[in-house]
Amino acid sequence: MATYKIKLQDRQVVAQDTISFFFEKPSNFTFKPGQFGEFTLINPPETDSEGNGRAFTIASPPSAEQIMITTRLRDTAFKRVMQRIPLGTEVTLDGPHGAFTLHHKQTTPAVFIAGGIGITPARSIILQAVHDKLPHTIYLFYANHTPETTAFLDELQALENQKSNLKIIPIMTSMHQSQQTWKGEKGHLDCAMLSRYIDELSEPIYYISGPPSMVAATQQMLNACGIDDDNIRAEEFPGY
Repeated sequence: MATYKIKLQDRQVVAQDTISFFFEKPSNFTFKPGQFGEFTLINPPETDSEGNGRAFTIASPPSAEQIMITTRLRDTAFKRVMQRIPLGTEVTLDGPHGAFTLHHKQTTPAVFIAGGIGITPARSIILQAVHDKLPHTIYLFYANHTPETTAFLDELQALENQKSNLKIIPIMTSMHQSQQTWKGEKGHLDCAMLSRYIDELSEPIYYISGPPSMVAATQQMLNACGIDDDNIRAEEFPGY
């Protein structure tokens, strides 16, 4: 691990109340898909009790030319500053950190269960898997309130056409709040929904990423489906 100074190059709204920040990638910076970094503002115009730094999963794959992070918008000093600072402003990056990465055994399927902004490690892993033409069978169960709040939905669904052993299953939990129609899965993930897509639930490695309450509930649900903790990996997103 090392510390780098990197410049903010772009900002893009990627879903309702969700924004991506793009930074230059130093030539000597390497990471594994699914890892995160500590991003710290340098002499920001405002701060709060949480300080000037935050941990973010690198949502872009290693094959991308830029480092991208994605976050829900919250009324905190850090996020207000990130939305206002001029492009070209430097921040520090410490990393990479974390072990929420794809397993090596190619014959063992991977099941990603992402809630909201917990999609970021799964996106990095899936994009790199497609880029590298990995033989892993990958399922992504991706839960959000509505299509409007679902970051990268079109991109992820399009990836199914590039990787025959990739299945994307978006799940909408609050369609009464949406202005769109939805023909896909609704409600909450359970054993029955998993079994509609996965023949043998005990075979895959499961990766859960999302808010702490979602991670805990999903792990309990998987245990109830007969899935052992040894086959479950989890990463909590506190939502700061």
